[in-house]
Amino acid sequence: MIIASFLIFTGLVAVLTVWLTRNDDHTTSKGYFLGGRSLTWPLIAGSLLLTNLSTEQMVGLNGAAYTYGFAVMVWEVVAVIALVCMALFFLPRFLKSGVTTVPEYLEIRFDHQTQVITNLIFLFAYAFILLPIILYTGATGLIGILDVQGILGLGSHAQTLWIIVWAVGIVGSMYALFGGLRTVAVSDLLNGVGLLVGGLMITWFGLKALGGGDFLAGFDGLVAGNKDRFNSIGGPTSSVPFGTVFSGILLLNMFYWTTNQQIIQRTFGASSLAEGQKGVLATGFLKLIGPMYLVIPGMIAFALFAGQNIKADHSYGQLVNQVLPTPLAGFFAAVMMGAILSSFNSALNSTCPLFSLGLYRNVINKHADNVEVVRAGKIFGWILAVVSMSLAPLLAGQVSIFSYLQKMNGLYFIPILAVVVVGMLTRRVPPVAAKIALLTGFAVIACGYFVPPFTYIVANMHDFHFLGVVFSYLVIIMLVVGELRPLPAEWIQTDVKAVDMTPWKYARRAGAILVLIVLSIYIFFADFSVLE
Repeated sequence: MIIASFLIFTGLVAVLTVWLTRNDDHTTSKGYFLGGRSLTWPLIAGSLLLTNLSTEQMVGLNGAAYTYGFAVMVWEVVAVIALVCMALFFLPRFLKSGVTTVPEYLEIRFDHQTQVITNLIFLFAYAFILLPIILYTGATGLIGILDVQGILGLGSHAQTLWIIVWAVGIVGSMYALFGGLRTVAVSDLLNGVGLLVGGLMITWFGLKALGGGDFLAGFDGLVAGNKDRFNSIGGPTSSVPFGTVFSGILLLNMFYWTTNQQIIQRTFGASSLAEGQKGVLATGFLKLIGPMYLVIPGMIAFALFAGQNIKADHSYGQLVNQVLPTPLAGFFAAVMMGAILSSFNSALNSTCPLFSLGLYRNVINKHADNVEVVRAGKIFGWILAVVSMSLAPLLAGQVSIFSYLQKMNGLYFIPILAVVVVGMLTRRVPPVAAKIALLTGFAVIACGYFVPPFTYIVANMHDFHFLGVVFSYLVIIMLVVGELRPLPAEWIQTDVKAVDMTPWKYARRAGAILVLIVLSIYIFFADFSVLE
């Protein structure tokens, strides 16, 4: 029953995706990488949401909630503020230049070398950080939900992990590399509906299990059993201490939702600025309910399994396996598979233009035509997929995969965000300032994480405060260089008329409402006594 419902739902999504995208252009760079700039706001919102709501979120963030409580919901609510900034500030500037990638925008603002350096940083990070983590968390979740080890009769968890990682990686690569951006966006939207339903379903059945079959009793029991943990304010021992909300957490969210190629590529494919803004802000409203299925289940798992010596990143799979009725287990496993595929194929699809447009056509083969550019991207994508599938099982020793992900993200999030922000806000800062910031930022953060004695210095502050300090340092460096060696003439952005740049008339109003809701949620659950 479980396997049958899993195969039916997974197959249905695949068939619908192929049918809906059967006439798409997959031969030109515009058609393959940007979906022909034809994406409307529902596709953009659905794709943004599911690309984010992947297994590193479902498994990792719920695992963090299992350990640290409700305070980890900060990752969801602060994301809404970043999405408002994307809709009102970043997106109009990206679309005005008609770019396909973030490094392409930096080439227009600064120079070709800045674009190449940014491309290399992105590709390194996706190959060795993002893609392996997506595959590892996805495989871990599936193994817990479906009991794959028992079904396949395998002797160890490690062996099962390797098999699932490669199976998911191959299927995800086929979606990303044969279909293009619109195929990814359509499959994201279809899986997104299932993910929202499935995620809320786990909360429902989890609370019923906690209340002995009574949902309201389960909710009362959750609150009563987590009095000290139901707090939006992170204490000193939390993975998200309150002060870090205003440093690393804010900056990581800002990069993720405004500058991360994996995420914002679908906004570059918007049919107009208005459609892009509606899609981004709709994602913000959907993120407000994120804690219901990304944080609460982790707290339910803590209430059910505390003292049973369950690893945090295994708690979500254990909860699903215990509370979900058997007929629905296959459906939810298919939803999880969709989440894994969504994040993996979205990240992989994003690396293709970074390589083929940023390096292949601009450095390796400057005379390549559209067909050669697309082919080069696909070949590189397959190589990257094999590398990530080989690295993913090696992450099994991490205490908290979500915390590890956020820490490693800082390596490339912070320097690239600093360069993009300064580039957009100033007109005379020269290319040399951008290159200094990119290389210095990456090197300083890497040394702070991995190289003694620098690691001892960083150990005296929280990782997220460290990232905030580095960001401020990079911005100051760029501004100082801009004063000492300014551009001879102000840089003026040109509207290339790629899309209609008329903004959505309700964008600012919707953004203000979102920010007020975020502040209200945070204040309602706040207990500042943990800071005393």
